[in-house]
Amino acid sequence: MKSPREPGLERRAKLVRCLGSLREMLPGSFVERRRACGRPNCHCADGKTLHSQYRISVPIDGKPEAVHIPAALADEVREKIEMRRRFDAAAATIRGINLKRLLKEKEGRQT
Repeated sequence: MKSPREPGLERRAKLVRCLGSLREMLPGSFVERRRACGRPNCHCADGKTLHSQYRISVPIDGKPEAVHIPAALADEVREKIEMRRRFDAAAATIRGINLKRLLKEKEGRQT
């Protein structure tokens, strides 16, 4: 007969299996800036329909740098940065599960 599985272990295994899908993740923060270009005849001159500029703020050699992202790549880069947030959340959950198991094991050995 199978022993009952701990729900924490099942959750941990599921998270670990999902980590492979996050292999394209990128570090940093995604920034969208909207601004007027300054040309008087451009559609943005009225201040309502502005141009979008995309950047990511990433650490390079230990210092934060802003890297321009072409508009054609903006959605893809935004998703890859969001992947890192999901990775961080999954890693925090796994650490929490492992800590609970360690404390439970420690308690069991002390009795």
